[in-house]
Amino acid sequence: MTDSTRADLRPADTDSGAPRGASAPSSGPEAPISAPDTSAGKTHRLGDRVFSSIATASGAFVVALIAAIGIFLLIRAIPSLQVNEVNFLFSREWDTRDPNNLKFGILDLAWVTVASSLVALVIAMPLSCGIALFLTRYAPRSLARPFAYIVDLLAAVPSVVYGLWGFLVLGPVLRPVALWLNEYLGWIPIFAQGNVNPMGLGTDIFTAGIVLAVMIIPTITGVTREVFSRTPNQQIEGALALGATQWEVVRTTVWPFGRNGFMGGSMLGLGRALGETMALTIILSSTTAPPGYSIFDAGATFASKIALGSAEFNNNMQVGAYISAGLVLFVITFAVNAVARWIESASGKGKA
Repeated sequence: MTDSTRADLRPADTDSGAPRGASAPSSGPEAPISAPDTSAGKTHRLGDRVFSSIATASGAFVVALIAAIGIFLLIRAIPSLQVNEVNFLFSREWDTRDPNNLKFGILDLAWVTVASSLVALVIAMPLSCGIALFLTRYAPRSLARPFAYIVDLLAAVPSVVYGLWGFLVLGPVLRPVALWLNEYLGWIPIFAQGNVNPMGLGTDIFTAGIVLAVMIIPTITGVTREVFSRTPNQQIEGALALGATQWEVVRTTVWPFGRNGFMGGSMLGLGRALGETMALTIILSSTTAPPGYSIFDAGATFASKIALGSAEFNNNMQVGAYISAGLVLFVITFAVNAVARWIESASGKGKA
C-alpha cells in the first residue's frame, strides 16, 4: 500500500499534529449533560408509601377529631341557648336550677378567666425568658442540666396541690402586697376593692394569677430553652469574634433567632392557663357575689364553673348551659392559637 493510499484511508477529522492519545478539539461548545428522565418509571419503596399514608391519616384524624368536638359542643348547646332568657354573651346572671327557666350569661366567667390568665402570662413570660437565657447562655453545663430538670418537675405537680398551696401558703404571704396595691393604686379600676371582704385573703384573681404563672413557667421555659439552644454557633462565634459582650450576643443573635419560639411557648402556656380547673376552683370559689372587674375579685372561670356545676348534670337543658360555656372556651382557645400564628408570621416577615 502506497503512502498516498494510507493518506486517503486516514480519517479526515484527525489532527495529524496532535499527540497520540489526545482527543481532538471540538468544533463547538459541549451540550450540558442532563440527568436521565426516570419519571415514567419512577418507583417508590413500600416503606415510603406506608409512612406517607400513616402521616396523612394521623393529620386527618386530628382535624376530624377537633371538628367532631366542635360539632358536638354546638349541637348540645343550641337547645339551651334557644330557651335562654337572658343575653348569653353580656349577661352577668347564671341560674340554671330550673330547667324550664334558664338564665345564664358568661360575662363574669369571661372576665375571671381572661384576667387570671393574663396576670399569669405577664408574670410568667419574663421569668421564663430569663430562665431560658440563663440555662442556655450563662449557667455552666454542670449547673444547667440539673436546674433544667428542677424547672421541668414543676409541670409534674398536680394542680390540686398548686391550689392548696396558693390558698393556704401563698395567699397570706401576698396579703401585704395586695393591701399596698389597693391603697396606692386603688384609683385604677383593676386594683380597686373587689368582691372579697376582707381583701387579701388569697382567694382572688391576683393570687390565682401568680399560681397559674408558676404552673405555666415549665411549659414556656421548655419551649424557649430548646429554641434558644439551637441558635447557629456560627452567628454566636461571629458576634464574639467582633468583640460583643454576652448580652450583645443575646440581643443580636439569640433573641432574634428564638423570639418566635418564645411567643409560641407563651401561647401554649396561655392555653394551659385558660383551661386550668382544680387550682382555680380551690382559690376563687370563696364567694358568689358578682365581680367588680378588679384583680382582687373572686369568682369562677369557664372550667371551674363547669366543674362546680357537675351536680346539675341530670337534665339535658341544664347540661347544655354548661356546654355553651365550654363552647366559648373552645372558641377562645382557637382565637389564642390564631393570634399566635399571626404574631409568628409577622415576626417572620419582619426578619426577612
